[in-house]
Amino acid sequence: MFELKNLSKEAIPGALAKAERYRLLNEPWQAESICQDVLRVEPENRAALVTLLLALTDQFQRGDAEREARDVVARMHDDYERFYYSGIVCERRAQVLLDKGSQGSGAMAYELLRSAMHWYEKAEAIRPPANDDALLRWNTCVRLLGRYPHLQPAAEHTTEPIMSE
Repeated sequence: MFELKNLSKEAIPGALAKAERYRLLNEPWQAESICQDVLRVEPENRAALVTLLLALTDQFQRGDAEREARDVVARMHDDYERFYYSGIVCERRAQVLLDKGSQGSGAMAYELLRSAMHWYEKAEAIRPPANDDALLRWNTCVRLLGRYPHLQPAAEHTTEPIMSE
């Protein structure tokens, strides 16, 4: 029906700046679209991948955004970024569950935060010099767990057979 138009390489820095502004204006779908345009021209553009990932996490209330975010993480350039941004995906998904507050969301949010902490620890172990981002995020998860005492692991259920012999 309609064909997408390609950006010029010279326009990429300006486009990425606009994408960041759209995220700050709480219009992540605009940022997502811009990043997709940049990645059509430069598929390995790190800034576009990171901004796209963050724009997707801003939209986690949308059903398919989490899967798309995980696909973007898989495209990250090195282990540190894959570990760190895997933590971001888990942490932000947990935050959506906390905001929603539905039945059973506390246990799911707990597991997601623990998973985020696992990824942040892996990132911490291989972080670049003077980069403590993974530690900052890990500490945020610890504080969230402390702030919301209802966040607990799911209770193990032992089921009895419905009928006996």
